Amino acid sequence: MKAKTIVAALCMSTLAFACAKATPQKGDVTIKNFSFGPSTLTVSPGSTVTWHNSDGEPHTVVSADGLFRSAAIDTGESFSFKFTKAGTFKYVCTIHPRMVATVTVK
Repeated sequence: MKAKTIVAALCMSTLAFACAKATPQKGDVTIKNFSFGPSTLTVSPGSTVTWHNSDGEPHTVVSADGLFRSAAIDTGESFSFKFTKAGTFKYVCTIHPRMVATVTVK
């Protein structure tokens, strides 16, 4: 009887961990000093990432694979995108192409 209780407790804790790990979250990226910060961000599927422009110049957020594309984001404005599938998504500011970063969804 004791062994069944231990096994049940382990199953419940494993299930709780798996559910907590897959919970969608919010991710924030700050655009400042002509860079994305953080330059690498990891979120779970279903998460929304928001880019906030704190720079004095407009910027864009455009994925290399065409999954998402913002218009020019002016100072104080933001752009959000909900990631629904797992993968690694590189993106760039098309106005300033040296500005590159990555969102990993897993």
